Amino acid sequence: MRILIDINHPAHVHYFRNFYKIMKDGGHSITIVSRNKEMAHKLLRLYNIPYINRGKGRDGKVGKFIYLAYADFKLMQISLDVKPDLYLNFLHPYPSQVAKLLGKPSLVFSDTEHASLHHKLTVPFATTVYTPGCYNKDIGPKQCRFNSYMELAYLHPKYFTPDPAVLETLGVKEGEKFVVVRFVSWAAVHDFGHSGVSLTNKRKAVLELAKHAKVFISSEGHLPSDLESYRINIPFDKIHDVIYYASLLFGESGTMASEAAVLGTPSIFINGNNLGYLDQQEQKYGLVNNFRSGEADQEKAIDRALEIIQEKNGNQKYATLRERLLSECEDTTQFMVREVLKYA
Repeated sequence: MRILIDINHPAHVHYFRNFYKIMKDGGHSITIVSRNKEMAHKLLRLYNIPYINRGKGRDGKVGKFIYLAYADFKLMQISLDVKPDLYLNFLHPYPSQVAKLLGKPSLVFSDTEHASLHHKLTVPFATTVYTPGCYNKDIGPKQCRFNSYMELAYLHPKYFTPDPAVLETLGVKEGEKFVVVRFVSWAAVHDFGHSGVSLTNKRKAVLELAKHAKVFISSEGHLPSDLESYRINIPFDKIHDVIYYASLLFGESGTMASEAAVLGTPSIFINGNNLGYLDQQEQKYGLVNNFRSGEADQEKAIDRALEIIQEKNGNQKYATLRERLLSECEDTTQFMVREVLKYA
């Protein structure tokens, strides 16, 4: 088969990199097209995955619609050259729109219920939209649910082995507690109209947690000078090793909260949006603690974080919960392979 995978965000590299290797080893031809966003191209080079650059994109609603036309045109040019039999991507419209024009199947993965604009621009053109079983919306007859999470496409034990050398990089002793704090930029399309933790509560969370453990901040944007000293300094590809060994993840990133959960690290997630996979990881597995973004909820989130970091025998407790999660969820990459091969 000739398959075109379009990458719109660095996380999508992780979603599809093991699929890429398995299918290439099986003799299939894979073309990767990637937006130049943050670390996406660095990750593709790290994993020795050749790619075609489709540019950096645009900011703002008007800019994003201008880029929509550009990206469709770019993908059409590439498609007429490589002639894909099938298109595969995580929820964004360009490949599905081009596939529809060319009469080819388009398989789309999605786990973000509030990405309403991307759904409106993608679902009508897609062949199938795959969502986790816990996805809390019905998007119609094209929806196909699978019993897992996107993060298990790359953090399943089949594909991920934590590297303890990262502890030395951090200056943390084996068994020493530390917290990863994650702040996001709120620039994505599905984040329009939303804001995150207030600066006051960012400071409070970091300073209170620092009384009980080392704190490392991962931030997409600028930090005030008094928090900058907490910014994490690690190789860009080592964040999952850090999360695995952390005692807690606290922040605004749904993806990182879920990554922590499947790695057995408890997380605090603060966001105004409901995400089905994080609701399930809280209610069924007790690995995530979800809070809304209002000031009162931010205070409650900080209090809960302080409770978790002071738990005794927390490592064993959360490792056991992780084992249950892994036993009940399927390997997302193998699910992808099976679904795509139906079109071979």
